[in-house]
Amino acid sequence: MPPDTVADMVRQSISQSQARRIALAAQGFLDPRHETPTMRTLARTVARTGVLQIDSVNVLQRAHYMPLFSRMGAYDIALLHRASGTKPRRLVEYWAHMAAYMPIELWPFMQHRMARARTEAWGSPRSIYARRPDLVANVLRDVATHGPVTARDIDNDLPRSKVDWGWNWSEVKQALEYLFFAGEVTAAGRNGQFERLYDLPERVIPEHILRQPTPTPAEAHIELIRRAAISHGVGTEACLRDYYRMHSQASRPAVRALVESGELLAVEVEGWQPPAYLHRDARVPRQVSARALLSPFDPVVWERARTERLFDFRYRIEIYVPEPARVHGYYVLPFLLGEALVARVDLKADRRSGSLLVKGAYAEPAAPPDTPVEMAAALGELAAWLGLDRVQVDPRGDLAPALSAAVGPARSPA
Repeated sequence: MPPDTVADMVRQSISQSQARRIALAAQGFLDPRHETPTMRTLARTVARTGVLQIDSVNVLQRAHYMPLFSRMGAYDIALLHRASGTKPRRLVEYWAHMAAYMPIELWPFMQHRMARARTEAWGSPRSIYARRPDLVANVLRDVATHGPVTARDIDNDLPRSKVDWGWNWSEVKQALEYLFFAGEVTAAGRNGQFERLYDLPERVIPEHILRQPTPTPAEAHIELIRRAAISHGVGTEACLRDYYRMHSQASRPAVRALVESGELLAVEVEGWQPPAYLHRDARVPRQVSARALLSPFDPVVWERARTERLFDFRYRIEIYVPEPARVHGYYVLPFLLGEALVARVDLKADRRSGSLLVKGAYAEPAAPPDTPVEMAAALGELAAWLGLDRVQVDPRGDLAPALSAAVGPARSPA
């Protein structure tokens, strides 16, 4: 009989299948789906994922909405807008993985990262502070006076001061992004054009969060690794480090501290070369019966080496690959069925025609026979959530013929 508790598990190695089930349970794929997800459902789901990566690509649906759909089912995206854009805020944007929504209580644990903005902010924002500290100061004053504002709003102020400040839009955006990295401004929400609305933290972050003592860097590193371990269930040090994009000199001592305290348990996972760490509270389900299309930016698949180790599924995003060189397509989503990634599908929402376009569909070698039927059902749910009337399957990929038949002629026109 397989072990069903962590205490049993640490006495032996963990199979790849057990590791998959632990990981999927940690990510919320055992949680019940409610007919109408609520704010409580969203909060529970974000507690599992830890963060929601933000990406502007909108060929299907923006990245931060998809992990919630994959776990909760059809939900009103206004829930996420309320959680991140109205008081009392539950989520706030920051560079927690890449640009991401994170729980508001993580704000103090990002202070050490904010304090390093002058040396660690990415490219042009870091450069603009070095070249134009006067511009950065003026942008901050503009946000303090007029916030919440977009970069375009500040750019519209330029005629009255352009001679003095010498701004242009790109420099304004760079200055705002530097201030955002430094935590001197934050996001009060997004407008209809998906532009970030910048404001002062004291007008966005709840006062009780701002009043909390600032953790030391070591304390913050331990908390971030702890949260990564809870979201992963089981993972290598590199997996845990990547979750909040930490440096190894920060993550390794944090992992050691959590092992010494007993919160992380060192284990061996079948087929994994690096040692792995199991969170002591991880659930060890005997079965996972999931069915979900996963965004390219879903936490289950965003660390490609981990995805390959867990699922024997080699995955790459081909958005930036020239079209003739793409293997599977532009916006390709892995398909999770049970505990396995059994297929992948290149999707596009054609809102003008009201169609969910399947540009290509590909089965994995071990895909079960019911994969086309299960994927057709998942595509139908996704289309309905997106407000699309039909699913259209193009004849590209080895899974396409069976998928087209499963979708049916009424929803997959020739």
